[in-house]
Amino acid sequence: MAQSGAARPAAAWSSNLSVYLCTAGASVGLGSIWRFPYLAGTGGGSAFILIFILACVLVATPLLAAEFALGRQSRLSPPDAAGAVAGNSRWNAIGILGTLAAYLIFSYYTVIAAWVLAYAWKCAIGLLAAAGPQHVAELWTQFQARPLEVAAWHAAFVALVVVISARGLQGGIEPANKIRAPALLVLLLILVVYALATGDVTRGLSFAFKPDFSAVNAQVVLAAIGQAFYATGVGQAMMIAFGAYIERGTSLVRTSLVITASILAVSLLATMMIFPLVFGYGMNPAQGPALVFDVLPRVFTEMPAGRLIGTLFFLLLVLAATTPSIALLEPVAAWVMSRFGMSRTAAVWTIGVTSWVLGIGSVLSFNLWATWFPLGFIPVFAHKTVFDVLDYVSSNIMMPVGALLTSILVGWRVSQVFEREELAETTPIARTAIVWLLRYVCPLAILAVFVATLV
Repeated sequence: MAQSGAARPAAAWSSNLSVYLCTAGASVGLGSIWRFPYLAGTGGGSAFILIFILACVLVATPLLAAEFALGRQSRLSPPDAAGAVAGNSRWNAIGILGTLAAYLIFSYYTVIAAWVLAYAWKCAIGLLAAAGPQHVAELWTQFQARPLEVAAWHAAFVALVVVISARGLQGGIEPANKIRAPALLVLLLILVVYALATGDVTRGLSFAFKPDFSAVNAQVVLAAIGQAFYATGVGQAMMIAFGAYIERGTSLVRTSLVITASILAVSLLATMMIFPLVFGYGMNPAQGPALVFDVLPRVFTEMPAGRLIGTLFFLLLVLAATTPSIALLEPVAAWVMSRFGMSRTAAVWTIGVTSWVLGIGSVLSFNLWATWFPLGFIPVFAHKTVFDVLDYVSSNIMMPVGALLTSILVGWRVSQVFEREELAETTPIARTAIVWLLRYVCPLAILAVFVATLV
């Protein structure tokens, strides 16, 4: 890899433990808790999980190591990192796409996080319990129909993330992850124990884990690869930004494996929590917002201590959303500080305010703008709201293109120096395997998912 000659950032992770907690905290988010369980349950149970594990190890792990390497080798902000490493500024497309994707995702991911934050409050003060199981769906509809209320919760969550990020690496980001990781694990374990003790364990775990290889087809395989790809945050420039803070001597492969193992552990625990409760109360195991804001809240209104359990559940989701949001902010903040010479505080507040304004489009996509399709003249966007457009462009175009370029750059153009320098902390077999996977397996997997999303 070409040395950029840039000064090493003043900030650095304080320990390997901080590296593991913060990089895993960047990836373990809402998708691991409410999307993975449904995909596993409908995609062949443990057969899907096996494919997901293979995708994490064979696709996500090499790409994570490659992104870390770009950051550590260059010590630059993501939009400048790849060009410095390659010795050709055209490769900066990797970081530019990833940083822009992170900014767009931050604008709407924090809207979803705002829903969760609002429901944690509503559940804690007894609004869900007062609504009762018959009116929980109506409460959700009413909430979405009030854009000013949603925008206020959105502003509150963005402010929380900005305040933490403004304190810097060791003053804000590291402490937030050190608090979040054990808190999330404790809450998750409490809810799992409660679910297994009170729910329909047989039906719930059978739905989620019973192997059904007949359900596995090309779409399921691509869904597993896609979940591994997106759950890790590959293509969002987060790991390039975080890689710039990693000291020599820290294994990038081990760090990548810690991320994928953390995602798998949280995903499996979330599955063990959700489905016994859902089946125990005769509910439909719906996906995404329907599961979190309709199905499970109805369960909470019927179960013993439901108000407490529901509050803990939404607090769990708030924790799950916080550190990934901080990580999404990091590549944008690094670029703004580098490009405009801003202080960290000024940079993150500028990004926070502008992304909140952009997020208003996502807030309105569920009420006043629900029937407005801004790019409707393009067939693929014919029925997509502002929220849908932001999600599609960032997740289905920017991220996979950036990841594909990363696999080509690191796997082919600078592979020898990458293997010798950035993988020096791992075994020779692992070094060879990572490069081989970046050259052949990762590009094919990315192209398969990319094409599938466009068809």
